[in-house]
Amino acid sequence: MIKILLSVFLFFYASINLLANPNIQARTGILVDYHSDEILFEADPDAQIYPASMTKIMTAIVAFDLLKNNKLSLDDKFSISENAWRLSQAGYSSMFIMINDQVTVENLLRGIIVASGNDACVALAEGIAGSESNFADMMNEKAGEIGMTSTNFTNSSGINDPDNISTVRDIALMSKYLIQNYPIFYELFAETTFTWDRTGGEPIKQGNRNPLLYKNVGVDGVKTGYLAVEKYSLASSMIKKDRRLISVISGFETKSLRSSESLKLLNWGFRNTNTFEISKKGVTKFKLDTWLGKKDQISATTKEDFYVTINKKDIRHLSVSLEYNGPISAPIDKGTEIANLIVSNKDEVIKKLPLFADENIKKVNVFKSLLTSLNFLIWGDV
Repeated sequence: MIKILLSVFLFFYASINLLANPNIQARTGILVDYHSDEILFEADPDAQIYPASMTKIMTAIVAFDLLKNNKLSLDDKFSISENAWRLSQAGYSSMFIMINDQVTVENLLRGIIVASGNDACVALAEGIAGSESNFADMMNEKAGEIGMTSTNFTNSSGINDPDNISTVRDIALMSKYLIQNYPIFYELFAETTFTWDRTGGEPIKQGNRNPLLYKNVGVDGVKTGYLAVEKYSLASSMIKKDRRLISVISGFETKSLRSSESLKLLNWGFRNTNTFEISKKGVTKFKLDTWLGKKDQISATTKEDFYVTINKKDIRHLSVSLEYNGPISAPIDKGTEIANLIVSNKDEVIKKLPLFADENIKKVNVFKSLLTSLNFLIWGDV
């Protein structure tokens, strides 16, 4: 077994769990690095919460999935039912749609994401699934696909229902899924205003409920929430120099505290940690020696991206090495597992990633093969 220490050394810092506590005044919360999935902060992250309007993230995801797979169009129009209209009259956040209005999917999505309209949620749910109950089934199916093991959706808007539950861990997982799988549609979450040219009245212009969008600090989503039983909550995502963090916190007594504590947590994460790209699927190439091949070396790559998030205090050493039985005998087929990429912190292996041949290597002809073997026997080198 050959183990080669690559000329890649990073200064690694103590376990993320050893970071100084940011003293966030949330009942429950979590801060996650988008690329490495490292949890930078958590406070009772699996405690049950009522997700309130953060539920609307999943409502959007279900619609985005249909749009992505050409099963729905932004130009499709849905007729507004009395059931949807009544929510606009009940004191909830609303888009202010009217009975029998014909509203496009695009406008309903903006009404949901920007204006946080509960009426728009019901209209979209009924238009897609025939009833809100059927749509909730679609939401739960997608939640299961994502891995949201502690979540149950009973409606599309998050309004009061004791069975509409989740956790901040699941909301963070859902937020990453949204950003990762629907990057174009996700841009709707960064829009700060939406104007609805309503029937029977002047156009209504509403601002995005996410207060961090207006601070010009790199936040580009995701969703606020409020219920009397849960208090104020916020799922938010901030990006700086291609690095992204996702924060979800809940249980604040005031809107202002929800905003300030979310921003404090995100800034704390960027200030105290860094994330490094170790390998990019199909892009990062590693060279391995071959035996009796028409090329002396073969390129290898991982089948997944891998990142490491590091603490900026308590310096330790991170090493990246190649481990393989080599030189590797030809012929070698592209896609064959031929080595391991070992990421270690001192003597502790953080991650072992399989490396796969990125090209075909043919074996040299018989004469050259014999000559090479003879040279090796005589000189110990080829």
